Amino acid sequence: MRDRRTQANAASLRKQMTDAEHRLWYHLRKRQLNGYRFRRQYPVGPFIADFACIDEGLIVEVDGGQHNEQRAADETRTRFLENRGFRVLRFWNNHVLKQTEVCLGVIAEALGPHPGPPPQAGEGDKH
Repeated sequence: MRDRRTQANAASLRKQMTDAEHRLWYHLRKRQLNGYRFRRQYPVGPFIADFACIDEGLIVEVDGGQHNEQRAADETRTRFLENRGFRVLRFWNNHVLKQTEVCLGVIAEALGPHPGPPPQAGEGDKH
């Protein structure tokens, strides 16, 4: 069972997304990227991933300037996520905002082609 505090923090973060997170989410939501489903502000253990494609074990993090000062914490977080089977991609806010298509290309390459046709309207999970 997930920690309620982490769940509450994730819900709060979904309401307070940065401009870069909004930009990326616009392109990842509703299976727009090669049919893959992403979740935003997804709890994994004590951490909250900015975006996660659970089926493919991929986490995408969008980092602001504060991450320059917390590199050790980010490395610990990345190791934790990798030890649980996730691959982690990191992008700087300004890279997402100024080169969105490049970021989406990197994510798409990490995912590869979707193994089947994307679900039709009304199919798939209803969350």
